[in-house]
Amino acid sequence: MKERKTDKLFLEYMAVVRRLRKECPWDREQTHQSIRHSLIEEAYEVVEAIDENDLGELKKELGDLLLHVALHAVMAEEKKAFDMDAVLQSSMEKLIRRHPHVFGGIAVENAREVKVNWEKIKMSEGRNSLMEGVPKELPSLLRAHRLQEKASKVGFDWKEKGPVWEKVQEEIDELQQAEHNGRVDETEEEFGDLLFALVNYSRFLNINPENALRRSTEKFIRRFRALEQELVGRGKRVEDSTLEEMDELWNAGKKAGKNS
Repeated sequence: MKERKTDKLFLEYMAVVRRLRKECPWDREQTHQSIRHSLIEEAYEVVEAIDENDLGELKKELGDLLLHVALHAVMAEEKKAFDMDAVLQSSMEKLIRRHPHVFGGIAVENAREVKVNWEKIKMSEGRNSLMEGVPKELPSLLRAHRLQEKASKVGFDWKEKGPVWEKVQEEIDELQQAEHNGRVDETEEEFGDLLFALVNYSRFLNINPENALRRSTEKFIRRFRALEQELVGRGKRVEDSTLEEMDELWNAGKKAGKNS
């Protein structure tokens, strides 16, 4: 078996990051706050590589994400707050503590039991509410999904999907009534309630709503670009086309997509 060089490479990698912090003017100026947005961006680029099943790109994007982890650890090290060793130690201890079915004597029958135990363990670690631990910065659909999952793990959930769909229909009626009333704030609130109910229904279909909406958005982009290309082939631009023309091409594109 080929000897792994991860330990040596990791030490060399951390040495490179520390040198950048000392010798590169740009890296030296950065703070936890200044590169916060880039960390989120890199995480999304990792997700995009996964969605496209591009393992070559995934390797690169994981490296970019690792750089941010290392940078934040080195910044904290400079302030004598903590270092990468402390990050790794804390993470390892958490993994062992939250997997007693692997590292302890707890028996579980399936993945659902693992998730239930996971939430119980997190509560025992000092959290005051089951709703803690889901970042506000998450995309709203994903955050709603995660919060509903957490509530479900302690039994706060419907038993079957029928009543969940009835709730969706109820929220549609309330949205239409709010719109009829002409109250913008009420309409926005009811629209949010409808989205929340749809996210809840997605759980009963075993669908991740964030993934579903992302796929539909990408499908819209593909079809609109095809529409644009078809118009160019006719010597026209989108801006100069009628809605009837675009709608005809859109429907033709949808039909072609389903038949392909």
